[in-house]
Amino acid sequence: MTGLVFGSVVLAAFLHAGWNALIKTGQNKQSGMLLLTLAHAFFGLCILPFVSLPQGEAWLWLIASGLIHMFYQLFLGLAYDRGDLSRVYPIARGAAPMIVLIISLSFGIDPLRGLDLLGISVLGLGIVLMARGVFSSGEDRRLIPLALGSAAATAGYSLVDGLGARVMGDALAYVSWLLIFSAVFYTPVILALRGPSVLPRGGAQIALGLLAGLASFAAYALVVWAMTRAPIALVTALRESSILFAMLFGWLFFRDTMGPSKIWAGLVIVAGVILTRL
Repeated sequence: MTGLVFGSVVLAAFLHAGWNALIKTGQNKQSGMLLLTLAHAFFGLCILPFVSLPQGEAWLWLIASGLIHMFYQLFLGLAYDRGDLSRVYPIARGAAPMIVLIISLSFGIDPLRGLDLLGISVLGLGIVLMARGVFSSGEDRRLIPLALGSAAATAGYSLVDGLGARVMGDALAYVSWLLIFSAVFYTPVILALRGPSVLPRGGAQIALGLLAGLASFAAYALVVWAMTRAPIALVTALRESSILFAMLFGWLFFRDTMGPSKIWAGLVIVAGVILTRL
């Protein structure tokens, strides 16, 4: 992995944690997620005139990813209803590299070095320690399956998007079309589940959603581009350095409890990130 790719993924991680923090600030997390999704589609539509049209097989990858993103957004919004940013985010994001690694190794998608495997494994240990803290601190345990559902969806769309962008040959075009599909699938589902109450209201909420959408769009465009330049499993693991940014945001802006176990889990995650860069 080159320095440019590494720096791009870390920047994407910061932006990803930032938009999650913005979603967490709202009273209705699914309303915030809907607004984020619609902002994605808006920015995607703005870019379409300047990028290529998908051809052939690329459409299948885009449709599949749009469906997986829908489940990711549902699970993540529900998890944030039940837990802190600094708890939900590490579990949701950190379990994904383990799933991607298993699938990558099983199907020979990308070659990985010994240090890559070690780094991803250490990241997994950090996530296990983070999840264990839910039981010891008396938090709502229902956040765990929801966060893990989000992680499974993250792993799914990471693999699909990494391969789909390679097929299409244009990362920005791929992300633009993908996030439009995501909005097409997610919007009717969340409206059917939650009704009109989920619709965003007020200029301040809409402005916040647009800001979160811009950060999210930029973050994912960087990640998908990186997946065309480096192994998907490695990019997915490095992207989870966003966990550290999310923990910091949770502590600074939401007054999340930062006990020793949570801090140690974060340090283990840092070690895993460093190993993937050696």
